[in-house]
Amino acid sequence: MQEKLFALDIGTRSVVGIILEKEQGCYKIVDILSQEHSERAMLDGQIHDILAVSKVISNIKKQLEHIHGPLKKVSVAAAGRALKTERADMAIKIGGKPILKREDVLHLEFSAVQKAQSIVAKQKNSQSTYYCVGYSVLYYQLDGQEIGSLLDQSGEEATAEIIATFLPKVVVESLLAALKRAELEMQALTLEPIAAINVLIPASMRRLNVALVDVGAGTSDIALTDSGTVIAYGMVPIAGDEITESISDHLLLDFPLAEQAKRDLTSHEQIKVTDILGNAYEYSSAEIINTIHPALDRLAESISSEILSLNNAKSPKAVMLVGGGSQTPELPRLLAQKLNLPENRVAIRSIDAIQNLEISDTIQKGPELVTPIGIAIAADQNPIQYISVTVDGRPIRLFDMEHTNVGDCLLTAGIRMSDLYGKPGMAKIVHINGHQITLSGQQGEKSLITLNGAEASLDTEVKNEDIITTTKGADGSPPHTRIRDLLDGRISRTVTVNEVEYIIPASIFRNGEAVSGDEFVEDHDQIICRMPESIQEMLKEIQMLDLLTNLEPYTIRLNGQEMQIRAFTGNITKNGLETKPAYSFNDGDEIVITPISQPTLRDISKELKIKQFCSIPVFFEEDQIVPSRKLAEFRRDGVHLDENERIFTGDSLTVSELKPEPFIFQDIFLHVDIDIPTKGNKRFTLIKNEQETTFQDPISPGDRLKIHWPATV
Repeated sequence: MQEKLFALDIGTRSVVGIILEKEQGCYKIVDILSQEHSERAMLDGQIHDILAVSKVISNIKKQLEHIHGPLKKVSVAAAGRALKTERADMAIKIGGKPILKREDVLHLEFSAVQKAQSIVAKQKNSQSTYYCVGYSVLYYQLDGQEIGSLLDQSGEEATAEIIATFLPKVVVESLLAALKRAELEMQALTLEPIAAINVLIPASMRRLNVALVDVGAGTSDIALTDSGTVIAYGMVPIAGDEITESISDHLLLDFPLAEQAKRDLTSHEQIKVTDILGNAYEYSSAEIINTIHPALDRLAESISSEILSLNNAKSPKAVMLVGGGSQTPELPRLLAQKLNLPENRVAIRSIDAIQNLEISDTIQKGPELVTPIGIAIAADQNPIQYISVTVDGRPIRLFDMEHTNVGDCLLTAGIRMSDLYGKPGMAKIVHINGHQITLSGQQGEKSLITLNGAEASLDTEVKNEDIITTTKGADGSPPHTRIRDLLDGRISRTVTVNEVEYIIPASIFRNGEAVSGDEFVEDHDQIICRMPESIQEMLKEIQMLDLLTNLEPYTIRLNGQEMQIRAFTGNITKNGLETKPAYSFNDGDEIVITPISQPTLRDISKELKIKQFCSIPVFFEEDQIVPSRKLAEFRRDGVHLDENERIFTGDSLTVSELKPEPFIFQDIFLHVDIDIPTKGNKRFTLIKNEQETTFQDPISPGDRLKIHWPATV
């Protein structure tokens, strides 16, 4: 079954009524009727004379009803120039929340929308009520870093920046009043720029930075897309009539004749006109265009300046022109020039660019019908209807956007999002070892929201005549934190000293009094936590300071001169590496203290590089012997010391160097036993290296010595 759609485009200069038939997702233009205002009833898209506008609407309605039957409901559009867009961001502390839920994110978004709403009202110096007709989130941030979604995130601070669109209440109320006088009910409301964008720029293309300009008779409406949404709306109070008036002034033509001449400029090389004096002329189109060039330039300059202003001083990727005034001669070329765009990036779009639209051959396919058709289709596909809802006993009316929810109703009712949550608990400020720390109180609880008596959330969908009540959430409690929790494990350390484990406690003071650390902190507490800083302080804490005596230097006095011998001094290691008592220690360290040594005289001599003996290897009767002789002699308190004698730190020694003398044959008798024959001749001969020698004969390393006993007769 075919469905008929009735829509009105109520413009500054005229009202256009259109009837479409919808069947299986396609639209067919059934009828179009246009009538100009007889007086200045509209100004910049706002109805100033409701009676005059309703009269035009009634005339169009009656003519269409005569052909198509009764018309009770109609879709209309609010002028784009009445729309206000504003960006705003909002940040909240979330340190007390483990993770963010959907309700928290919506609360943040709606708070940003309310901030934008406040900015719009202040900028315009108006007491008008502004309805939010939509918003988009530009980005989220968590602790200063941009993030795709805040759901289930945790951190210290969450931020959302939005761009919101607002419509003054008076615009809608005047539309409703004009329709009511014409015995029509508003079936749906759309927005003029959105209507044109919906039929020319699909959602998939809105990631592109494109400007759509609806050039009407008295105003030029501008909308910009980027990043998947409509980012700004604007209007300039100059449009097609400016050019018509320029032609009228230069050629002395009545306004309707000047309008016809303007239209002929784009399709004829020569045009014929008759001025108000009855004189007939024929002009070339190029001649007239050149004459009205200043007016054309003003129009292009006004539109391009507003586009740049709305688009952060940069040119968009492309510009689409719709509306009857878009056919103004030279306008696309001049706009391209002023926006530094290639000429093919500025184009006039007519209704044949609308998808799924059947156009009869009797319908003129011009750009002036894009917006009226867009209103009908947009009102069908994405209608904005009015609904009435009661919030805390007060009735409100708001646009029924797609999936209108409780949050939208609270915004319209003027309920501050910040008032829905209980206040955070009072924070506490404490000082720990001179550093200030702020302890946040617990987050307040969210409010109880009911919809028709049942608990609801901000994103619960609402319907006409629903009843919403809110109950403020409980305030949060102040922080309940123990001192030990603030010290983050710094109240003790465990160390091992010479393979024995010890727990080293910290000394904790609150406001000058010693405490255990299990106490709860109070506001403005001064907390001091002292932990032994060095190994020496740690040993004192565990009453093992006497171990450090083992680290005193090993010293002796030798021939009256004090000497420190490091090799026999005790040492201290931390985790296997040598350290010092004044150095710090950490939890889990292993400390080993090695006591002072008690070396022998031989060890002392070796360390001091004092040679006590000299020796040479020789052979006696085929056996190797090593005769030795003292080179130094040590005494302690006058007593001669053996090389195996223990020497203690603080001992006073003397050393005497002996004159070195060569080894002689006789010296070997101190190291060997001689077997003397009991019988026979006891005379003998000393032999060195197979040569006879004497007792006093020097010997050298490696010499072969022996005693020869004559054979017994």
